[in-house]
Amino acid sequence: MSHLEPDTLIKNPVGEPVVATVAVNADARSVWNIVGNFAGFPVFIPALSHIEMTGSGVRSVRKKLFKDGNVVMEQLNSHDDQQMVMTWSLIYTSLNIGNLWARMEVKAQGANQSLATWTIIGEPQTGGAQDLPAFQAFLQGFADGAMNNVKQMFA
Repeated sequence: MSHLEPDTLIKNPVGEPVVATVAVNADARSVWNIVGNFAGFPVFIPALSHIEMTGSGVRSVRKKLFKDGNVVMEQLNSHDDQQMVMTWSLIYTSLNIGNLWARMEVKAQGANQSLATWTIIGEPQTGGAQDLPAFQAFLQGFADGAMNNVKQMFA
């Protein structure tokens, strides 16, 4: 009889974090209500057609459908509504992304000011070390665009 070894394809990625931070002219709770809604990302990511959710809360899965036909499926790992922070991991994508972990956080910076930060650590599915700068630039551009949209929502 062979030895049984559990396995998984979901692993924590290794790499330099991509960080997109914006100062928003709004209270932290209002900003969190936008970026802390795991099912609500189409509000600030116009490339998304829509999101289909399976379940709710931690362990729920979202299927992000992009207008260009790409698909991303992610699982919510943690969600702390009081601390205004959540994390999630990639399960499947049609994009050239192998593993990906992300964190969204909002911190109050005063009565009507907040700081929203999206941190992503990802690895490309294919390619070598020479492809990492372009992959990191892709992630950075995507996150920066989304977070700037959040900032504009409160401008």
